[in-house]
Amino acid sequence: LTSRNTPFPRLFSYTKLTDLDLVTRARNGDKRALEALVERHAPRVNRLAAHLLGDLEEARDAAQESLVKLCTRLRQFRGDAQFGTWLHRLVVNTCRDRMAFQRVRRTEPLPLDEAPNGDEGDGDPAHIALLGDLRRDVVDALAKLSREQRVAVVLRDSFGFSYEEISRVARIPVGTAKCYVHRARNRLRARLEEQASA
Repeated sequence: LTSRNTPFPRLFSYTKLTDLDLVTRARNGDKRALEALVERHAPRVNRLAAHLLGDLEEARDAAQESLVKLCTRLRQFRGDAQFGTWLHRLVVNTCRDRMAFQRVRRTEPLPLDEAPNGDEGDGDPAHIALLGDLRRDVVDALAKLSREQRVAVVLRDSFGFSYEEISRVARIPVGTAKCYVHRARNRLRARLEEQASA
């Protein structure tokens, strides 16, 4: 596929390389390796951001921001996990940060078991405003959790990940993932009760 004097002369040959090979070459200044890495993972990043945020425009911005972070933070990838797992966590954190600064849309699921029924007060401006306030309270409450608990409970309750998937993304045992979700749910409920009574 390549000659001795011109290794990987064309972009298509980079598609044969593993993520780790591309990361290594990109760290050494190979811009085409970085481009190939971004091109390979951009569809996944876009899908994940859209799934997490629900709003396509916001998801596009979050995906673009995540891909920029991929380029600027690539040296932070230590290689002790799959590159896809590292990138997945980067996208999750980017979306989480964006959610903290936006009004969460009504179609986004609450990261709690007790989400209000959609048929109660549907179309009522006061009810919609109340839901918006509740979601902002949830975002604020999530920000108070430890990073590990926040990732676990959001992946589980908002995104529907299995505990096995959480284990892979967060690089923790399945039992630890379950424990984090349980503790986070309890702390979220307590925090929301405090905010409701304030």
